[in-house]
Amino acid sequence: MWGFPAEQSVDAWEQRHAAGEVPSAWQYGLDGLREFAGVDVLDLPVPGRLSRLRARAGLGPRRAEGMGFTWDENAAFRMQVALPRQRFASGVIWLTDMVARGHVPERLIEVLRGAEDLWVLSRGQVEPLQELFGEHGPRITAVPFGVDAEFFAPRTFPDRPRIVSIGNDRDRDPQTLFRALELVRVQRPEVEIVVQTSAAGAPEGVRVMERMSHRELRDLYATASVVATATRPNLHVSGMTVTLEASATGRPVVNTDTPGMSQYVVEGETGHLVPVGDAEALAGRLVTLVDDPDRAAAMGAAGRAAVVTSFTTAIMCAHLAEILLPDR
Repeated sequence: MWGFPAEQSVDAWEQRHAAGEVPSAWQYGLDGLREFAGVDVLDLPVPGRLSRLRARAGLGPRRAEGMGFTWDENAAFRMQVALPRQRFASGVIWLTDMVARGHVPERLIEVLRGAEDLWVLSRGQVEPLQELFGEHGPRITAVPFGVDAEFFAPRTFPDRPRIVSIGNDRDRDPQTLFRALELVRVQRPEVEIVVQTSAAGAPEGVRVMERMSHRELRDLYATASVVATATRPNLHVSGMTVTLEASATGRPVVNTDTPGMSQYVVEGETGHLVPVGDAEALAGRLVTLVDDPDRAAAMGAAGRAAVVTSFTTAIMCAHLAEILLPDR
């Protein structure tokens, strides 16, 4: 049983996928789990204050039989408060960074402590979670993230140099990105730069786009000669999705080197990793790649090969099946 936020319709996503608008038949490619077992979707409402209080007092709904799983810890909290399962597993995305920054959500941790298994998409999260839950806590497993390598198919490398950057999540670092792009503009004014972001302060000459569909993003990757991602310090590999989508399209990446990112980017082979907050290093790597399109194309091809062999949704689901269906 896959517990998913009720307001994010799986049925609507399936319809959009059938129309070619979004990757994978289910969000995150979890439809791939149906290759291993039957999976039903459990719509999870936002728990109200009363239901949270009743659950905390042990007066909530009776736990249903069978295994339930959720993609992230917030959905796990919803499930175990509103529609609890006797057995459950969940992905963990933001908790490790919350704790590292001094915010310890005790009630969420209490709920997750009852899980049989927790998985993460970054190796950098394994040890912090093991320390948080202790030796008697849930098993923690690092699972490689995957993208739809058919939706994000390889495209012919562009003739014109263009840098693309995509992303708005809470751990993006637009200040460092914009400083780097300003340096690139000074050194290589002929290079086109397109950024999809809601952040203000982009340098003059940088084209900014606030919202794009998955199909539009796919087409934008195809126009890039390199894709850049700058992030603040984080453990959950912010920028991982863009990185793999760009790699699947056959584009090299230049990313901030945060814990876990090196499992998705091989330095000097599929892209480059630069220190956190180092705009000069980011700009230097970008200029190097736009100056050498043959090298950039070769790195992009290597990135595509890495996705196909290690980072597809099918591969990710096979790893998840080992967690969710250990006796299969």
